[in-house]
Amino acid sequence: VQLQASGGGLVQAGGSLRLSCAASGRTFSSYVMGWFRQAPGKEREFVAAISWSGGSTYYADSVKGRFTISRDNAKNTVYLQMNSLKPEDTAVYYCAAKVELQDWLGGSWGQGTLVTVSS
Repeated sequence: VQLQASGGGLVQAGGSLRLSCAASGRTFSSYVMGWFRQAPGKEREFVAAISWSGGSTYYADSVKGRFTISRDNAKNTVYLQMNSLKPEDTAVYYCAAKVELQDWLGGSWGQGTLVTVSS
């Protein structure tokens, strides 16, 4: 599956952004989808994930209660709604896809979209 992330930009602290990740292929609904981020000088970290059906979601503690992951299997798209943004959320955000029991590193990754939160 090929992934294309979009929706990044510059926003003030406390603001909101919605990231989208469009996937190619007819088997999108069979993939677990996730969002990761990498801040300057830091390692890539997990942000959120959603099961193939959308029935289960998982979040990093740092974004729990502020970010919401969702998916629309009819549109082959996964979203990340980000509210109450903080300067420490500044990073390049990547979407990823994997099948059950597969490691994320073995899955498919998009090119990333930059989110900058100003204080």
